[in-house]
Amino acid sequence: MDKISVIIPVYNVEPYIRKCLDSVINQTYTNLEILCINDGSIDSSGKICDEYAKKDGRIRVFHQPNQGVAAARNIGLRNITGQYIGFVDSDDWIEPYMYEVLYKSLVDNNVTFSVVSFSMDYDDRIEFAQPREKIKDNQVLTREEMLLYAFRAFHYAGFNLVLWNKLFSTEFLLRNGIFFDESTKISDDVIFTTQIILSDNCSGIYTNKHLYHYYQRNMSLVNNKEHNLLRLYESQKPIVMADKSGYEDISIWAKREHCYKASLLAEEALLNKNEELLLNMQAEMGIYLDEYIETNKDYPERIERINSLLYNKTEFLK
Repeated sequence: MDKISVIIPVYNVEPYIRKCLDSVINQTYTNLEILCINDGSIDSSGKICDEYAKKDGRIRVFHQPNQGVAAARNIGLRNITGQYIGFVDSDDWIEPYMYEVLYKSLVDNNVTFSVVSFSMDYDDRIEFAQPREKIKDNQVLTREEMLLYAFRAFHYAGFNLVLWNKLFSTEFLLRNGIFFDESTKISDDVIFTTQIILSDNCSGIYTNKHLYHYYQRNMSLVNNKEHNLLRLYESQKPIVMADKSGYEDISIWAKREHCYKASLLAEEALLNKNEELLLNMQAEMGIYLDEYIETNKDYPERIERINSLLYNKTEFLK
């Protein structure tokens, strides 16, 4: 059996890390090495990782001052010994046979990476990713198909640019020199996966099984707004990357999504009478307004809504 290296960045997740680690060490695919990178946690997360390492020889723990998730993931990449790489977030958990399914799909089809679906787990409910249109299941995917699924993730829920529901070929990543951009504060995973898809001879495969549990932690409204703003600003990086590679016809869907997300923040600004945020979001909507209109020609009410937000300048004069 080939070895799978599982990289888990850890930062202040004391209430969740045991469930995460239990789900990884109990995989039906047993030839794993599990790299926990404690990124300067100030709770007991690092100690819990050390405790698990004493019980399971497959676990290796790295402790470092807080440098951010991208730097933590790069520590993992520089220390792996496996032929394949998976990533798990330390407040999530996985089904027992997730890596068995991912490995078999990847190896049997000789692709760069494999993908499974996921669920979003709240404290009071579970929502399974359900695409509006069927994603090719257990068939080799071209670069164009993967970009389309990823850039229209709101439509093709289940396939996206995140890391945690995927298994990657180590050789492919090393050959192409792909690491995480440590200057990126958020969405480093999205940029990383976009790099992979845009690399020469990349191929993938999707299996429609909900095997990853993406836990939705309660966050304050302030943190959510800051998070959404950062994600909005950095969502342009994959768009620029795709455009430079000649995929403007596919990135149009990501541009539509960027405009829509900016409009949601503009609505929030109007509600809270935040003029600075409104003006910033009007500028963001304007960047890809043409693409938004082009992809919503059959939905005049959507275009009317965007225009009403884009040209609203009277709310703060009352």
